[in-house]
Amino acid sequence: MTSTKFIVYRFDPQTDRLPYYEAFEVPSDPDYTVLDGLFYIQGEIDASLSFRCACRNWMCGSCGVCVNGRPRLACKTPLREVGRRAFIEPLGNFPVIKDLVTDMGPFFKKWQAVMNAFVPAPNRGEDPIPVRPEHRLEIDKMLECIACGLCYAACTMVRVDPDFFGPAALTRAYCLIKDERDAIRDARMAIVASEDGIFRCHAHGDCQEVCPKGISPTKAIQELKRRAVTSWKS
Repeated sequence: MTSTKFIVYRFDPQTDRLPYYEAFEVPSDPDYTVLDGLFYIQGEIDASLSFRCACRNWMCGSCGVCVNGRPRLACKTPLREVGRRAFIEPLGNFPVIKDLVTDMGPFFKKWQAVMNAFVPAPNRGEDPIPVRPEHRLEIDKMLECIACGLCYAACTMVRVDPDFFGPAALTRAYCLIKDERDAIRDARMAIVASEDGIFRCHAHGDCQEVCPKGISPTKAIQELKRRAVTSWKS
């Protein structure tokens, strides 16, 4: 069996003054993923290695890391695509807690800032509220976001302006604003069009390049920009 050299970012704030990198040889079976490699290191070489995961089936979004400089889900990245050497680092634009584990708090605070929960229109009784099919088709794909943070890690504007809401939060806002059943679309639109919102995006497209679900936050943000300069009620 061949092997892949994992060069892993290490940092424990309780013991380390600065981050450093440590190399490990990991068996590279054709079916192994980067996550399998991390489990191998933790189980067979160094039990102190810290990383985050849950479902192991690219559904929960918790195992995001940078692999050779690119934000990816460790469970979805086969070693055959990585090559003989893999630089494994924590996601960019996030504070590091330990090794590959990052603090997702700032990311989810921005979700909350755009009022990420659906608010049903009042006084509609129990009657179903219709949604125009063309609107539903536009947001269906974007509702598959798993909040993995890869787009946030890849976003150059978040790197420049830490207060920028980021692609995931703005995509969530777009889905709610586009849903004509929502009661606070105008209020939510005012938030995303504020100083730290949609007009800070330069449409580089880095976010959509790394999304494991094939979502295009760039498209959602551009649609919000169009709506902001035309009619919030359209």
